[in-house]
Amino acid sequence: MPNDPADLTSADYLDGAREMDAAKRPYLAHLLAEEAARRTTDPATARSIRARFPDPTTDRKENPSCPPATTSTP
Repeated sequence: MPNDPADLTSADYLDGAREMDAAKRPYLAHLLAEEAARRTTDPATARSIRARFPDPTTDRKENPSCPPATTSTP
């Protein structure tokens, strides 16, 4: 792997995304995959990379351990 981040390729970022995904770090995987997609010249490949590593903050379900917000009673 190159020492200078400017020398990293799309494949390098995609490898990092896979490693972070395997390590259960979905947000880091998403960020690395997004950079891999940005550096890819083929739009179809970029779409498939983004589909494989979606932003984990956009598909959050409501937290079942938190009660719903209610009005306070006096």
